[in-house]
Amino acid sequence: MSTAVAATPGAAPDEPLYRVLLIEDDQGDALLVEELLHDTGLRFELTTRPTLAEASAALAAHPADCILLDLHLPDATGTAAVTAVRAVAPHTAVIVLTGMAEAQAGTEAMAAGAQDYLVKGKVEADLLHRTVRYAVYRSQTERASIEAQAARLRAEENARLERGLLPPPILGTSTVTVTARYLPGASTALLGGDFLDVVEGDDGLLHAVVGDVSGHGPDAAALGVLLRIAWRSLVLGGHRGESLLHLMERILIAERGNQVLFATCTLLTLDQNATTATLYLAGHHEPLLTTAHGTRELTAAHGIALGIAPGLGSWTPTVIPLPADGALTLYTDGLTEGHNGTTKGRLGVDGLLRLIGTLPPADPAAHVDLLIKETHALNAGRHTDDLAVLRLDWGSRPPSG
Repeated sequence: MSTAVAATPGAAPDEPLYRVLLIEDDQGDALLVEELLHDTGLRFELTTRPTLAEASAALAAHPADCILLDLHLPDATGTAAVTAVRAVAPHTAVIVLTGMAEAQAGTEAMAAGAQDYLVKGKVEADLLHRTVRYAVYRSQTERASIEAQAARLRAEENARLERGLLPPPILGTSTVTVTARYLPGASTALLGGDFLDVVEGDDGLLHAVVGDVSGHGPDAAALGVLLRIAWRSLVLGGHRGESLLHLMERILIAERGNQVLFATCTLLTLDQNATTATLYLAGHHEPLLTTAHGTRELTAAHGIALGIAPGLGSWTPTVIPLPADGALTLYTDGLTEGHNGTTKGRLGVDGLLRLIGTLPPADPAAHVDLLIKETHALNAGRHTDDLAVLRLDWGSRPPSG
């Protein structure tokens, strides 16, 4: 049996609309509840189901704000009925309807998760009005508290992971300006597996990495942190180039366990004295070079991503001559895979370069922040992926765009 009832005509215009699901197999009692609801002055929509199974199907199709639950149903009785309803609709207010001879049933139902209880035959319109409003308010407050707690836990987890994914650079005498940014794919998401780092070695050269572990969530983020720490330790230990990538791949394979995870990365060594940059690409895209004449994508040799074919990878270095003043930007694909302002098109590298060409002059940090802001505006939340951006500026007058 199902009854859809329009809002009570005498209800206040600012009164919220309550979606009420009555689970009652006695048609006479169901009619009395419906009449009482009309007398409360509440704005409501009522749906009635005679069994828990039918009520569960109704909740799956149309969520409710409040459930009025009889404790003697053909397919569920007592606190078991409350538990079953809470399992189907954990964030919906539940008010149980008990008989006058069931003194303990109401309190037991509340202990099982109901917000309140009413005794059949003793319910008046004013009491039902207050009970429904309070139960819904209490349920909404509890849900908000749970969501706030979950948000705090996510924020704490993100903060711990971000400290590992976005570390302070280790710089000695280098005059390079380092700008690093990391953003998760969504405000409520755990961080993903993008990572970056910059270290000045004992050889006086500046070493940088930007990488991306496949997948999202804590496992990818943890592996990203591990690879970033391994890269820093290995670089400080004197490992370079292809041998460094082989060691990183061995670590990835050992730590990923049974998960099918791989990682792409770009290794960069900046030699200011020789005015060159040496690149190794492991399944990653090329960096961008900014000079006084604009920004372009570099051309470099590609190698396979780490973990795809363990032990079989081969990575060829590419040496790039650098101008006296310039900037290199390394990034993950979260910067280019978003939409380009349309519903179907993606920004891509070409779109990113066109966008950079439209940005006003700014210092490196402001320029990176504006670039990320504009790509997010074009994407409009349609594609969610974390991103890491690392920009290295050098020279007496670093370029702004």
